[in-house]
Amino acid sequence: MANQRKRQGYRRKQQNNGLLGVLITLLILLIAIFGVVRGFEYHEASLQQAAIDSSKAVREKEQREKTAFINKIAPYAKQLYQTYHILPSITIAQAILESDWGKSRLASEYNNLFGVKSTDPNNSKVLDTQEYVDGAWQTVKGRFQVYDSYDASLLAHAKLLAGGTSWNQDQYTHVVNATDYVSAANGLQQDGYATDPGYAKKIIQIIDKYKLTQYDT
Repeated sequence: MANQRKRQGYRRKQQNNGLLGVLITLLILLIAIFGVVRGFEYHEASLQQAAIDSSKAVREKEQREKTAFINKIAPYAKQLYQTYHILPSITIAQAILESDWGKSRLASEYNNLFGVKSTDPNNSKVLDTQEYVDGAWQTVKGRFQVYDSYDASLLAHAKLLAGGTSWNQDQYTHVVNATDYVSAANGLQQDGYATDPGYAKKIIQIIDKYKLTQYDT
């Protein structure tokens, strides 16, 4: 009987030890799983933060480039206003819209900030352009003026608005006579500067967003 009780006690001890081993193994497994999950969450958080930082860096770079573009053309736009009476905010906003902040091929390669057309084959380039025709945008070929510098393009733009076209010297009279940027923008639309039916609205939005009226004073 004593031996039998010893064997039963031994078996219970083995069972307890086996159960303890299983519990320890489960605990270790749970800790490992927790560590993996936490590591995954940390990795995901790190990736998200990296994406946020990257996006922020891109936005800051774009903002610096936009500020640099405005600072590059604003002084001469203000100077031209004294002679040609085209509000600097209008000039700057048009340059932004027409040239995509100086990044369009026409602006970056040929210094044409305003999409000015030309008939002179010796000082122009034929490029694709978007025109609003019969209620829809169409890609067409256009011959565009080539300039030596941004300043040359700004000067030509001021002269065009102030002096009109060869067939109508008063073509842009509403722009020249405007005393505020909203009237001038609507004047561009009214006087047929662009085929885009939303042209005036886009100009006004650019001026408001980037506070370009500060250059009109």
